[in-house]
Amino acid sequence: MDYMFHAGFLGTRAPLFMDVVTLIVALLPLLVFGAISFAVKKKYKTHAISQIIIFIVSVIVLTYFEIGVRVGGGFNAFIEGSSVAHNYVFIVLLIHIAISIVTLLLWVLTILRIKKHLQANQHKKIARATFTGIVLTSLSGIWVYLLLFVY
Repeated sequence: MDYMFHAGFLGTRAPLFMDVVTLIVALLPLLVFGAISFAVKKKYKTHAISQIIIFIVSVIVLTYFEIGVRVGGGFNAFIEGSSVAHNYVFIVLLIHIAISIVTLLLWVLTILRIKKHLQANQHKKIARATFTGIVLTSLSGIWVYLLLFVY
């Protein structure tokens, strides 16, 4: 597990695992948008499979991230090198976590209840909310990364 804490590749103070996770989180909206484009083209099976794969990979990345944070000493260990006020970063982090949790729950609901959503014609509505949450999670995650490791 020591490899996780080697210097990252983005040229910041962040350890390798944070750079990997941040890159994946930054790309996530693009990947999901690509999966959505299959549905627009009426390739529903490809859409469903790609969404499930992206979701599973996202959960694996989230687990990898959580392990790294816990082993690395948590929020207080990572804020040490930042020049940004602790309270500000903590509030931004809490907002990011709240958005992420709601988005994760929406995404699970979208996947697990797809048949019911399709029958009720609500799939697009909940999918839009989920995609919005994914974009907000990505943007807020990048903001937390910048606050912790760049500023």
